[in-house]
Amino acid sequence: MKECDVRKRAFSMPLTNPAYPPGPYRLRQREYLIIAYRTDEGRLRKVVPEPLQVEEPVVKYEFIRMPDSMGFGDYTESGQVIPVSFEGRRGSYTHCMFLNDEGPIAGGRELWGFPKKLANPSLRAVVDTLVGTLDYGPVRVATGTMGYKHASADLAAVKASLEAPNFLLKIIPHVDGTPRICELVEYRLQDVELKGAWVGPAALDLHAHALAPVAELPVLEVMSATHLVADLTLAPQSFVVSHGWHMQ
Repeated sequence: MKECDVRKRAFSMPLTNPAYPPGPYRLRQREYLIIAYRTDEGRLRKVVPEPLQVEEPVVKYEFIRMPDSMGFGDYTESGQVIPVSFEGRRGSYTHCMFLNDEGPIAGGRELWGFPKKLANPSLRAVVDTLVGTLDYGPVRVATGTMGYKHASADLAAVKASLEAPNFLLKIIPHVDGTPRICELVEYRLQDVELKGAWVGPAALDLHAHALAPVAELPVLEVMSATHLVADLTLAPQSFVVSHGWHMQ
């Protein structure tokens, strides 16, 4: 294979059989359970990189079902998102994500820097309760519950939150393991079509785990919970580098 052939084919790893296809990626019937909770401010500030700013000690724990994701298939995701501000604009910083499908793990990490790891999350309705769980191996790490569709949410406010800026820390190492590139990546979800959104009573239980340390941002008080269903697009052109660190 000549160098020009490599350049034509190179998109992701492996070269001859990429783990995921090129975007954009349309995600249909994406279902969220988002539980906002108050946490320890000192611990929160230790995990949010500058120049992002923490304005209040709040974390959003998410369980997300993605049954129809272009290029990625049918999978589920769970993790923590932190409300932040950057240059006066409010948005969210993705702290950790756990999911059960290699394609979006590889694509999310390689392309944009989503902090994704392999685990086993789930989200389902059980009688009158929406139940989200996260298992890392045989260990239950997180359980979130919410009363099923108790009341309609403010659709305009929910849609605005989906369209707000999101931030990622993308790290690309040298072959010797030292950091080669560190970038603050900013993106927005595109073509958001909100199908419905609801609120209700909720509870969240996090457990300590060495490799899935979601409990290091402890739940001090559950503030709110939102259940929503939407179609949306992740488009490569919507991702930009907002800040970079020069690495020696």
